[in-house]
Amino acid sequence: MGSQTVVADVADELARRVAAGEYQPGDLMPSVRQVAEEFDMNRATAQLTLGRLESYGFVEARRGKGFTIRDVREAGGIDVYRHLFRFSIPMPDIAIEMFRDVVEVERGIVMEALLAYTSSEQTVDPAVLKADIDELESLARLEVPDFRKILGIEVRLVRRLLTALGASMQRAVLNSIGEMVLDVPEAVDAYFAGAADLHVLVWRALAAVWDSGSAPSDAQLALFEDLFGMYHEKVVARFVELLDATEEADGSQAATA
Repeated sequence: MGSQTVVADVADELARRVAAGEYQPGDLMPSVRQVAEEFDMNRATAQLTLGRLESYGFVEARRGKGFTIRDVREAGGIDVYRHLFRFSIPMPDIAIEMFRDVVEVERGIVMEALLAYTSSEQTVDPAVLKADIDELESLARLEVPDFRKILGIEVRLVRRLLTALGASMQRAVLNSIGEMVLDVPEAVDAYFAGAADLHVLVWRALAAVWDSGSAPSDAQLALFEDLFGMYHEKVVARFVELLDATEEADGSQAATA
């Protein structure tokens, strides 16, 4: 195993401990010597490991003291939140709470983008949007759909709309949320609580509205918002199911070990 792999694996384990609350904010991380001894590595590699943990935003270097644990939930930015979410998956209660937040923010950005683009002068080349939707359909029709690729294309579609709307901040947040979700297989799968074909149908319907040049009625908009809200509730419920199944499987393995 290469030194970079060791650094990544050990940094991930230390980050998991921070996420789990095994190391408390304000406390000192184990020293370079302690990390080297616990994980059977030399001190130079241990120093690199703690440096990687600092790059995650989980600790900060204090001259003469070592590395202090940050309050990642209180003070962490979007990049820290991304790592925190990934390392929280073995702790269902924390992961579910975080995923609810992720879904709520994502829902708001996507809903606003779709409605704003529908009521604005549509400047994205329809052929470009159609090509993306065609690619979505091809992936959805596979015997085993690649959910990660499908979700990545959907993020790209919304990103195009946000760019056309000049919503650069929302686009940046969406990009970060997309990376956060795509990092976690359970989160990706949760976004397909319904069939992958349903995702394609929604985009086809939106494209038809944009092509028609006429805005949807208030009743149609209200229905869309209701359906969108119900879909995201199912996404969260599916995530809970997936984590419960993983926890039960881990429990069964532990019982038979």
